[in-house]
Amino acid sequence: MKKSLIGAVVGMLVLAACGGPANEAAPAGNNDADVTFAQGMVPHHEQALEMAKLVPSRSGDEKVRDLAQRIEKAQGPEITQLNGWLKEWGAESGKSHEGHDMTGMMSGDDMAKLEKASGAEFDRMWLEMMIEHHEGAVEMARKELADGKDENAKKLAQAVIDGQEKEISEMKELLK
Repeated sequence: MKKSLIGAVVGMLVLAACGGPANEAAPAGNNDADVTFAQGMVPHHEQALEMAKLVPSRSGDEKVRDLAQRIEKAQGPEITQLNGWLKEWGAESGKSHEGHDMTGMMSGDDMAKLEKASGAEFDRMWLEMMIEHHEGAVEMARKELADGKDENAKKLAQAVIDGQEKEISEMKELLK
């Protein structure tokens, strides 16, 4: 009787060691939603940088110039961070996606019109387009918060929401 009890205990310990906490302690740190967020946000941010780089040569409004500089300063490092995560996760970079069908992305025609504008017309177009662009980023970030798993990606998503909602309010005021 002792041998069968010992055998049962040993068997349970072996099973526990094989399928228990060791396997639970090593889940993947990200999921498909995290990858989709990073792959989508890279070209989204890249377009925002393209738009921001148009401002110095086309805008005479110091507040618009300041905002464009802040957008560049925030989103450039975020692109680097997102691409780092994609590499770490073994996913392809967000640069390989065209991205113009994402919410808030400007079409080639929109960008061409913006590039041709200057002065007050440019400022109005740029602010309207950047509001739409930011709203798209906020939507993507909310999806990441709802569906993502990676804590760092979720923190970035919340930062995108907080920062870009504040800038949307600022841009709406500038349009008045």
